[in-house]
Amino acid sequence: MSRVTVLAGGVGGARFVRGLAHHLPGAEISVIANTGDDLWLAGLRVCPDLDSIMYTLGAANDEQRGWGRVGESERVSAELTAYGVGWPWFTLGDLDLGTHIARSALLRDGLTLTETTARLAARWNIGVRLLPVTDDEVETHVEIVDPETGAVRVIHFEEWWVRHRASVPARRFLHRGVDSATATEEALDALRTADIVLFAPSNPVVSIGTITAIPGITEAVRAASGPVIGIAPIIAGQAVRGMADACLRAIGVDTTASAVGRHYGAREAGGLLDGWLVDETDAASVAELEEAGIRTEAVPLWMTDVQASAAIAAAAVALAERLR
Repeated sequence: MSRVTVLAGGVGGARFVRGLAHHLPGAEISVIANTGDDLWLAGLRVCPDLDSIMYTLGAANDEQRGWGRVGESERVSAELTAYGVGWPWFTLGDLDLGTHIARSALLRDGLTLTETTARLAARWNIGVRLLPVTDDEVETHVEIVDPETGAVRVIHFEEWWVRHRASVPARRFLHRGVDSATATEEALDALRTADIVLFAPSNPVVSIGTITAIPGITEAVRAASGPVIGIAPIIAGQAVRGMADACLRAIGVDTTASAVGRHYGAREAGGLLDGWLVDETDAASVAELEEAGIRTEAVPLWMTDVQASAAIAAAAVALAERLR
């Protein structure tokens, strides 16, 4: 197994890729990352999912919080708040700000986001090729009813996620700039040449859903020559991380491993998946997913440590081999 391409969001995706790299040392792993969470803040380009993956694979991630740099301080963010700049509820650590300053400088020097990400990742020796899904600015926004005024308004996804903790119901998700965006040639090539394509256990709506919304990606996944295997981000009716249930509710999908698998759909029927891993607690859903054309197996899916994540990756690769 020489080439594996993973579609991934932030923390869950990062931990899965770390396990995959542990399971397949020496393999050529490409990670196509969600960029819908990206934003300009205080004049800096912030890319939360790219950074979560980079920090995790570079052993610099704060494992207790699950995001950001370990050993952080927040003096600069406190100063920005004192000046009334930025979002006081969206705290960026001082070390993390170094990354955003470097990224913004490289982008302003004319590098693409793909080129910039490669420059940043080289410092950390992350062992995979980290690829933004697009070099264009496509940001995820959320349409809500303002709880204070009752008016319908649109806010950036990070405001809905971090400030409101997804407590304000989302009416719909919008990808600003998606109509004029294109997937990068690097991302498309990674899908074309992959022996296996994996969907990490990332948010199906705002991570995987945003990646596949970029023009060219869904078509490339469907045309992939290798098997496409997904890992459920839902265990026993609960989101593994974050507030994916609030996202699924907004698009009318139940918070179950079976519903998410059927939402992605079978590739043989015009969907995206050949195979799907669900947790052992969801083994009862295997039959209905198989009936829907998705080869499904039940295995332990809790990523409690690197070894557990590697075991999940091993199960996904083994399922792909059986489907080859």
